Amino acid sequence: MTRHFLRDDDLSQAEQLEILDLAEQLKKDRFQTKPLAGPQTVAVIFDKSSTRTRVSFAVGIADLGGSPLIISTANSQLGGKETAADTARVLERQVAAIVWRTYAQAGLSEMAEGTTVPVINALSDDFHPCQLLADLLTIREHRGELAGLTVTFLGDGASNMAQSYLLAGATAGMHMRVASPIDYAPHDEVVRDADAVAAVTGGSITLFTDPIEAVAGADVVVTDTWVSMGKEDEKAERLTSFGQYQVNAELMALAKPDALFLHCLPADRGFEVTAEVIDGPQSVIWDEAENRLHAQKALMVWLLERA
Repeated sequence: MTRHFLRDDDLSQAEQLEILDLAEQLKKDRFQTKPLAGPQTVAVIFDKSSTRTRVSFAVGIADLGGSPLIISTANSQLGGKETAADTARVLERQVAAIVWRTYAQAGLSEMAEGTTVPVINALSDDFHPCQLLADLLTIREHRGELAGLTVTFLGDGASNMAQSYLLAGATAGMHMRVASPIDYAPHDEVVRDADAVAAVTGGSITLFTDPIEAVAGADVVVTDTWVSMGKEDEKAERLTSFGQYQVNAELMALAKPDALFLHCLPADRGFEVTAEVIDGPQSVIWDEAENRLHAQKALMVWLLERA
């Protein structure tokens, strides 16, 4: 049975750990394995603009001996004349895997149903699971074992990053806190799913509206842009709603003295985070950005050879 990676809880805790272990090995020796030798082709489809996702997947596929085929939906039939399911049936006869950065999670689910090659969610409106593998790898590099750590996400709780943190953090056995305005809380079904996972792994899920309470004693503090792609018309309202959730030096001081700061980038310095924090000694954003490469390579190796 073909395995896909459409959301963070598609992996068990043991599988997540296996991929992170493999990512550490591949970071030490980038060219140790070539599952895509041939070269085999991986289709990398973009509905949204991208820097880190495009570069990390293209470089990672090449590192694994393959050839990345970058496809823009603006210049293809996908989303226009052809369904995601039909596109997948065409691609599966020619490529080893499909990576898609898109809007609706439902499209990814449709593409994955019945196809014979792995489908990877490179970002959707609901989840950003590849970024979370990179984030967990980064946290583990700096803090060791993930289970038992307290991680606080501040800002838009219904964003793909917040919701992936809930699922991936719960899978890792972490104590996840999300602080957001009530109107921007994570989706109820995602919270329920994360709670169910946490009950098995020993993690926990707690939602806050008070950022000060949420950050107190945290091992890791995370934020993301307040205005994601497709939300530009809500910018003025969002800047007002999220003002108190800005990660600044005063807020970071409430976390543990050695707390890490993460941001998946791109960042709006002076809005969701101050320059003092994102460019400061607690920030590990450049390790985080690099680790997209190693985590995604490990994921592809795992899906192609070990799942």
